[in-house]
Amino acid sequence: MRFRNFFSALNILFLSAPVYAGSVHELVDTNDVVGALSSYVSRYEDTMVDIGRAYNLGFEELRLANPAVDPWLPGEGTELILPTAFILPRAQRQGLVVNIAEYRVYFYYRVDEQSFVAALPVSIGRMDWATPLGRTQIVARAERPSWYPPESVRQEHAADGRELPRVVPPGPDNPLGEYALRLALPGYLIHGTNRPSGVGMQVTHGCIRLFPEDIRWLFPRTAVGMPVQIVNQPVKFGWVGDELYLEVHPALELEDGDSELNMTVLTEEFVHATQDRSAEVDWDLITSVFMSRRGLPVKVGQAVVDDGQKKAAADAAAFSG
Repeated sequence: MRFRNFFSALNILFLSAPVYAGSVHELVDTNDVVGALSSYVSRYEDTMVDIGRAYNLGFEELRLANPAVDPWLPGEGTELILPTAFILPRAQRQGLVVNIAEYRVYFYYRVDEQSFVAALPVSIGRMDWATPLGRTQIVARAERPSWYPPESVRQEHAADGRELPRVVPPGPDNPLGEYALRLALPGYLIHGTNRPSGVGMQVTHGCIRLFPEDIRWLFPRTAVGMPVQIVNQPVKFGWVGDELYLEVHPALELEDGDSELNMTVLTEEFVHATQDRSAEVDWDLITSVFMSRRGLPVKVGQAVVDDGQKKAAADAAAFSG
């Protein structure tokens, strides 16, 4: 892939603490993929939590990208793939787009005449406290917020023998961290955390958590009324020029039990990606990417000029059938 990273040139524009440089990308109209895969050779004391924090990656995405590596003891001299390339979700590129399937929020913004996207890891709601999907917006912003835990959360703590006060003031014991963005969805926030080791996991009560340094960078760039879209897209196709890429993540375990990821989803996404131009693809490779579900963009095809979209759609239908 051929991409340009302009973050170093933009440092003088960003007065608050920056996110990891590889998280910010210039948007190019012809590209649906940003970033580039990289690697890291581990030291004996590393864990995937440590590596993820250093490179602004979540735990689950690092584990999926490196299935043969022990996440808690990679070992001295082990080379790990860093999943620092992303197919942008199929959503309006405006404001904040959270794709819960990949534990990531995409922040779209402009500097002068250039458009950028920041791809930041997040934690999401666990199975019994699923993060809701849909369109919403930021309705309030708070620095050093107090936390007013819902009664259901207080009861959960009490059942475990842990008393939780009605109000948790700002400070090291506040799970909201230093900054919070309240959504129009009642009771849901995008916020920091006092437990950054959990970023990139399905562990919250439905809220969306970021690393402290990421929310510190993001907060001053947001505003009340900014749109927020929350989607669940484990299968993503995207174009880089005339090259077609596929990225597949495991389906989330949700409260309704609907965690199955089948070929119908794959076919629907392929048809959508090729509705304006057809592609000659390697279906064996597509099957391999779909089955491995490692969360890495892989080139699976090339645009063709002479074939019609009907043929591509028919091939996809035959494949899924």
